[in-house]
Amino acid sequence: MYKTRIAGVGSYIPEGRLTNHDLEQMVETSDDWIVTRTGISARSIAAPDQYTSDLAFLAAQRALADAGLTAEDLDMILVGTETPDHPFPSVACQLQHRLGCRAISAVDLHVTCVGFLSALETADAFIRSGKCRHILVVGADNLSRITDYTDRTTCILFSDGAGAFVVSQTADPSHPGILHTATHANGEHYFSLYQERGGSIKMDGRKIFKLAVTAMTETTKQTLEATGKTIADIDWLIPHQANQRIIDAVAEHCEVPNEKVISTIKYLGNNSSATIPIAFDLARQDGRIKRGDTLLLTAFGGGLVWGSALLQF
Repeated sequence: MYKTRIAGVGSYIPEGRLTNHDLEQMVETSDDWIVTRTGISARSIAAPDQYTSDLAFLAAQRALADAGLTAEDLDMILVGTETPDHPFPSVACQLQHRLGCRAISAVDLHVTCVGFLSALETADAFIRSGKCRHILVVGADNLSRITDYTDRTTCILFSDGAGAFVVSQTADPSHPGILHTATHANGEHYFSLYQERGGSIKMDGRKIFKLAVTAMTETTKQTLEATGKTIADIDWLIPHQANQRIIDAVAEHCEVPNEKVISTIKYLGNNSSATIPIAFDLARQDGRIKRGDTLLLTAFGGGLVWGSALLQF
């Protein structure tokens, strides 16, 4: 039986910034109001000529370099995104060409903020089956393109960015790697968070807050139970960066100390499927995450969808 290891990690954060003070000039809001309710001070925003494939391409290049691999080594590309450059073809197909890959499989996953975890779970299955040796897994979104900047309940949250893993096959059972993945869906809550047809993001904030905390708490506990692990075994919790209050509530319910929780939302906002791989990469760059660390990733998104992954880096 093969195992999936994280061979390389990379991310790209657009240079554009949208601060709370900028938003004060656009809608009826204030820096204090936003920070108190979301924990966000600023958001990363792509340039007008930067599309999701551009963000994904830059993150992918960095992940490949980190893995010491080339595009020709890849057997598959999986991209979690809600904001492809075009309704079709896929962002993954654009990456296949721009990176210079062979004629490999290239697929987008349409799973909102759980897109990256869903792609990671899919990649793990292909690696374990022996069908693929190296897979590029990307979370990339340009949510500023579908944000209504006259709606103060949503425009304070969303941002742009991309993060990527290169996952590779190992036959060594003792080698660090992905230990468990799980994703779930419940369409009963479909209209609690959705994009209007051809329009912008709509959200029932209070309902989503409760659903998010419950879903991420449950999947985190279930993953620990499934692997026989406890919070004491976890070095880092990386939750989806939707709202600092949600992050804090999940950590509290799961009894994870604050010093073990990685949060990037203050200066980056919520860039959907990109939040977890970006947070992972930034914490690896600043020395917090090290090889051998055990990490628990968890996310939720519109659908309602939610999931988690446990891995040893």
